[in-house]
This record gives sequence, C-alpha cells and structure tokens, in this order.
Amino acid sequence: MTFADLGLSPELLKAVEDAGYTEPTAIQAEAIPAVLMMKDLIGIAQTGTGKTASFVLPMIDVMAAGRRRALMPRSLILEPTRELAAQVAENFEKYGANHDLKMALLIGGVQMGDQLKTLDEGVDVLIATPGRLMDLFERGKILLNGCELLVIDEADRMLDMGFIPDIEFICDKLPETRQTMLFSATMPAPIEKLAKKFLSNPKRIETTRAATTNKDITAFKVPVKARQKRDTLEWLLANDQVETAIIFANRKTTVRELNKHLQRQGFASGEIHGDMDQSSRLKELDRFKSGDVNILVASDVAARGLDIKGVSHVFNFDTPWHPDDYVHRIGRTGRAGAKGRAFTLVADEDAEAIANVEKLTGAKIKVFGKEDVRVELADGSAKNTGSDDEAKDEKPAEKKSRSRSRKRDDEGDAPRKPRRESAEDKPARKSRPRRRDDESDDPVPAGEWNGPKPGFLDVGAT
Repeated sequence: MTFADLGLSPELLKAVEDAGYTEPTAIQAEAIPAVLMMKDLIGIAQTGTGKTASFVLPMIDVMAAGRRRALMPRSLILEPTRELAAQVAENFEKYGANHDLKMALLIGGVQMGDQLKTLDEGVDVLIATPGRLMDLFERGKILLNGCELLVIDEADRMLDMGFIPDIEFICDKLPETRQTMLFSATMPAPIEKLAKKFLSNPKRIETTRAATTNKDITAFKVPVKARQKRDTLEWLLANDQVETAIIFANRKTTVRELNKHLQRQGFASGEIHGDMDQSSRLKELDRFKSGDVNILVASDVAARGLDIKGVSHVFNFDTPWHPDDYVHRIGRTGRAGAKGRAFTLVADEDAEAIANVEKLTGAKIKVFGKEDVRVELADGSAKNTGSDDEAKDEKPAEKKSRSRSRKRDDEGDAPRKPRRESAEDKPARKSRPRRRDDESDDPVPAGEWNGPKPGFLDVGAT
C-alpha cells in the first residue's frame, strides 16, 4: 500500500514524497481514510508508529476548503507538552507546504504577543497546550465556537498531568457538531470515559496491544547498586556502539548533576528539564538534532515530545515511577522502522517499579548479560581460558593496558560527537576505550574491551 491509495490530494502526496516517505504505517493506513470520511476516531498506538502523521495528513486536506475568521480557529489539536506541540507544528509546516493553511502554536513559556497577533488574523489549525489555551479563553482572547475538528493527542499523558478537567471544559465550549479524534498509547478507564462522553460512534483503531513496546527496540535491564549507576552508564556509553542517546532521570536535580558529570568525563552531552524556559529547551533540542551533542539527559518532560530520527539508544538512569512512562521513554528510539536499544539501570530500590513495568507490558525485560555485550571482553572474564598462574605472570605493562581511566582519550579535549556513518558501516563499528597518558602504547586488537569485565555483568536477575 502507498499513500496514494489512501485518498490524499496530489499536493499532499507531493509533500509526503518530498519528506522521504513512501509507505504508510499501520496506524496511518487505517486512520487516514476514516478521518477523510469525517468519522470520529479513537487511535491506540504506541509511540514511534507514525501516529502524528495519521491525523496531520488528512487534516490538511479537510481544512483545505474553508474560510478563516479572526479569533476563531477552525480546528484544534491539544497536546500535553510544549515539545510535543512544537513537534506537531513542524509536521504541519512540512506536509502543508503546498496548501494555503495558516497555523498557530499556542504554548506556555513564550511571549503572548505574537500568538495573539496570529489569532487576530485567523487560523485554520490551532495547536495548543491546555494551560495556555484556557488562559487566553478566560481572557476573552479566543473563541472556540467555530471549531470544526478536535484532536486530543497523548490522552493518557493528559491524564497523568491532571489535564482531564481542562479538556472537559474545552470540549464543552466547542460546537456539538464536530469531528473528534482521540489518540493514546494506553486506554485507562478515565480515558475510556472521556471518549464515550465526547466522541460520537467513533471508529476504534488499535495497531498494537496497549502498553506494549516497539518490536524494533531491544530492551535490557541492568541490575546494579545505586552507587554504581554512573560507572555502569559510562561503560555502556563507551562500549555499546552508541551514536545518539537520550538518558532519562526521574528528578530535575539528577538530570543537571548527571549532565555535568558526563561533560567532565568528556562526553558531548546536553540537558532538558522542566525548570528550563522554552527557548532554552528548544536550543538544547536543536543542538541535539544538529549533532553538536550526541547525548541528551532529560526528565520526563521530553519523553513524549521528541521525534528525532536516528536515536540509537535510550537509557533509564532511574526506573520510571509510572510504568506508562517506560513505554514512552524507550519509544524515543526504534522509530520509523529503525532498530534501537534501551537500557534500564535497576537498583535495589527500583525492584517494585521495574516489576510494575513488566506487569504493564506483559513481558519480562531481559537481564543484560555477557552475550549481549558488543565488544569482546578481556581474558579472565567473557573468554577466561588462562590460568591464575598465567595471570600472575602478566607483565606490568600488560596489566597497565588492562586498566581503565576516566580521562578523555588521546584524541584531545574535544567533546565526543556522534559518528556519521552509513548503515553498511554500522556492524563493523567498534568502540574504543579511553586511556591514561602513562598507559602502554602496545596495539590493542580492534574492538576488544581493554579492561576488566564490568562488575554489573556478574549481578543476577532481580
């Protein structure tokens, strides 16, 4: 099946082709025709499955005919976070390049002036977070009685953030005769109740069992002591062929401290969390997208708002408190058919949280073991063929070459950046450990881990 089979206009098909897409995903193939037929819709799909385009594409064609009026948006998309709202806006700009549609982004953390000016001129599509929309509505700066189409995106996240009362208030202000779409990765009871209240005979599309993880993501849990988390994370960053990675932590203070620590160790990292203003968040995201940094340390503010191609790894430095967040965190990798790896560092105090994750997803997360390591371990660990006597007779220079330093490698003081390589090169890529200046210069076979086996590989399953 191609996008041309879904009933989209030639102008929209050209924009999709220019964006580099040829075949629709499962959620797109089912949702787009239903939206074009003006049906209400419930879409249940895990993150990374092309859910955003499944409503953005048909909305562009639906909104192509009509007239804009000041302060009265013709359609409304509600998003839980600023980052996700901005991501949807980017999609509209990309796919709507050949249409005369006006869009407005209504989010907190930025000045209202430009937003109000755009609303005064009339918009076809309004993308908003509930808080800012409610603020302007109560000031009389926006009218909702001309809205023909409503999208409630990431409904389960809206529930977690306490936005359901706001959504109910907004829905009550919209015309009764409208098209409504609700998208969510999971469908807890309050979301089911919301759908029954505000959707009329909706078509239900479920492309995967609720709360399952993406089949393109290889997930591991790494049992460690709390004090060993940083060392374990560093080892994985250095030795698991990491190109770009997002590291999630539960607390904003942990995000800041971990980012500073990684920068001191020579990693090219940045941070994003809720205490940052919107311009600072966007600046950090741009640095990550452009490759100025290849590691982004984040709180859950970014878990559902990022759609960045090529994220090879996700690391849960902390096991998420809410099991739903696990699905959305690791969904930042393995997107659009690409393969990804996800690691969750599990300390003793995380036992209950990881058990809740496994209960939600209905699957045990594999314990990371020696067979999953992407570099060869030194003799005496993964390939222990020598005797203890041979180890004792080892020369001092050889012993030095097996020690690991936290200092930067001999490439200088420049931060580590992602290596740009072709898909054919990836299997041959080998990580290289950092060494001290006083270490032996004896050559090390390509791809071998020049140090002892990490202790966390000996830890049993939790």
